[in-house]
Amino acid sequence: MSLSELEDSMARFRANPLSAQTAPAVKATLAEGRGRLTGGPFAWDVDLPPVVGGGNRAPSPTLYLLGALAGCAVAFIYDALAPQLGVRLARVTAIASCRSDLRGLLGMDGADPRLTRLSIEITVDSPDSPERVEALRQAWLQRCPIYLALLNPMPVEITWLDGDGEE
Repeated sequence: MSLSELEDSMARFRANPLSAQTAPAVKATLAEGRGRLTGGPFAWDVDLPPVVGGGNRAPSPTLYLLGALAGCAVAFIYDALAPQLGVRLARVTAIASCRSDLRGLLGMDGADPRLTRLSIEITVDSPDSPERVEALRQAWLQRCPIYLALLNPMPVEITWLDGDGEE
């Protein structure tokens, strides 16, 4: 997106703040022995590794979480922050990683199913000054929604329904 398109969006959002509100949702169903995810115009699959019962025919939920973090780094920096801050980019890459004990998924005693050691390494190659790249880094830390959701977790409202859609 160009800077002028971003500025047009910001003008629209200033004029009508409600126009900036979104409510994305993803639906998961079973399809051919794996999860089928749909959201907006997109559809993709999710599966688990065989050691925890899956068929390994699609990325795991953990890979999607890591992908959301790394993808938000690359896409948000390239598409929005760099143009907005006037930072030229030669390259931007990100590697998100974590640790996991698969025994926890199987409910084995003494094993924790939670992800640990979540990290991201972001590489920004820019001909601009270190101060401008630092401003880009600070903006990402303050505004990346995926990073902020992981950094400051919020309660998740859970509704458990039966096959008839009843609680």
